[in-house]
Amino acid sequence: MALLELRGVAKVYQQGRIAVPALRGIDLEVEAGEFVAIFGPSGSGKTTLLNLIGCLDKPTAGTLVFDGVELIGLDQKGLAKVRRENIGFIFQSYNLIPVLTAYENVEFAIRLLNRHDKRELRERVMEMLAAVGLEGLENRKPNELSGGQKQRVAIARALVKEPKLVLADEPTANLDSKTSEEVLEVMVKMNKELGTTFIFSTHDPRVMEYAARLVEIRDGLISSDRRRDGAVVSH
Repeated sequence: MALLELRGVAKVYQQGRIAVPALRGIDLEVEAGEFVAIFGPSGSGKTTLLNLIGCLDKPTAGTLVFDGVELIGLDQKGLAKVRRENIGFIFQSYNLIPVLTAYENVEFAIRLLNRHDKRELRERVMEMLAAVGLEGLENRKPNELSGGQKQRVAIARALVKEPKLVLADEPTANLDSKTSEEVLEVMVKMNKELGTTFIFSTHDPRVMEYAARLVEIRDGLISSDRRRDGAVVSH
């Protein structure tokens, strides 16, 4: 069974009396452990699709099943539970809490789950920071870190709760080429070692070079879906 399955997913926004379709009927399956890049021009529906998958918004029509659970039938509390327990987020603007240290930003994500005692929690956070190359920087606040280091904190924060899925919205947009490659290498490493599923929204060719599967969206529809080896994914 696929980790994620979308059938006929549509999203329409109302602007006064005008209906603006963002997604027009998306069919998509993603297996556990995949490394997927969703790309397309601005306004094509990439971010809308990620928001629906991440339980940040609800479709206007269609079915969206995550790990065997139909999301459309859940209320806001139910969606928040799925999001909190199973999905990690990485944003282009990092979204770190400025008054907290790198350690505290990562700890905050896992403390909400109440899965670990104090010692286990610290060990888990420190292991995650070391895994993304931030050992020794745990006490620095975001304004004391470079852009690449901030994004590494964001990756550690997304992965520390061991989510089944990580959604990354333009994660390299604010990074230079060298730093982008370093950050992408970290995510590839986490994907291979932990088996975490990654879905990116991007227009960055560097991200697409790392992806094992490329899904192109145009005008709210999937226009192509292929694997790195050139194989076309059928829907």
